[in-house]
Amino acid sequence: MTKRIAVFPGSFDPVTQGHEAIILRALNVFDEIIVAVGVNIEKRYLFSVETRTKWIKQTFKDYPQVRVESYTGLTVDFCKKVGSKFIIRGLRTSADFEFERIAGQVNKKLSSDIETVFLLAAPEFTALNSSVVRDIVINGGNASIFVPEGVIIRPEDLEY
Repeated sequence: MTKRIAVFPGSFDPVTQGHEAIILRALNVFDEIIVAVGVNIEKRYLFSVETRTKWIKQTFKDYPQVRVESYTGLTVDFCKKVGSKFIIRGLRTSADFEFERIAGQVNKKLSSDIETVFLLAAPEFTALNSSVVRDIVINGGNASIFVPEGVIIRPEDLEY
């Protein structure tokens, strides 16, 4: 039987409890999940790719079926590189659905053998996203209740 490998792409700037919940649920469907930390040279991040990758590895240290890699370029090209036929996307709202539907259709056009799989966010995470956490951090608030246990955001981790 072929191993079912899925890629969960994102900036994870920073990783949130919502991301963590989607990955844990996806483990019920896939044999291996590659959390793909995207790097876009045109985008400004609050945390370095090294810090973001470290936090995700820490979060899933007890899950050998979760791997973390960074990548640049098209997600479908990364999927081909790692042997994945699936892209996981989490949906919180109808706005997420519209954005992700378009991205999924473009990816399907670029690579017809890669499927996008949508997982609905648990109700307690529908208002949570990395932008909210970044805003809390930038303004000196304590974001620890929104990030996975073990993710410690220190002032020296900030890139701005």
